[in-house]
Amino acid sequence: MLYTTHYESPIGSLLLAEKNGALAGLWIEGQKYYLGALREERRENKESKILRDTRNWLDRYFKGEKPAVCELVLAPEGSQFRKAVWEILCEIPYGTTITYGEVAQKLAARWGLAKMSARAVGGAVGHNPISIIIPCHRVIGANGSLTGYAGGMEKKVKLLTLEGVNMGF
Repeated sequence: MLYTTHYESPIGSLLLAEKNGALAGLWIEGQKYYLGALREERRENKESKILRDTRNWLDRYFKGEKPAVCELVLAPEGSQFRKAVWEILCEIPYGTTITYGEVAQKLAARWGLAKMSARAVGGAVGHNPISIIIPCHRVIGANGSLTGYAGGMEKKVKLLTLEGVNMGF
């Protein structure tokens, strides 16, 4: 069973989902891979602790504060590879960006590999089921371009601007 609630944000309506007491999803309405792999029955629950905590986290974030990812119990569903990529994304500081290639290098180093495919990393980034909190919007192309964002490029720009990223790349 998934418990869900909606959150109206400056970038549009967000769907928050809890599974077993942890945040399992946060999607921007209309984004690619909406609901990801979560196909269970859903029930609205505005009183869930994790969903209340997530709404509070988002309130602070959209006010320009920098709440830590570790303040929330996250449980994104995905392969070991995807989870490892998402873990690296959680380490990207506010106001900074990283390239897909840099994420690939970090993952390769952690796994003791000579190299890792930036394209494979891009696939994992694009399937991030907890948008904003797991900050996939901070990942950019090798040449500094704002390549891809499942929630839409205009939303990526708004999030990066909110965080104080110099959009001149």
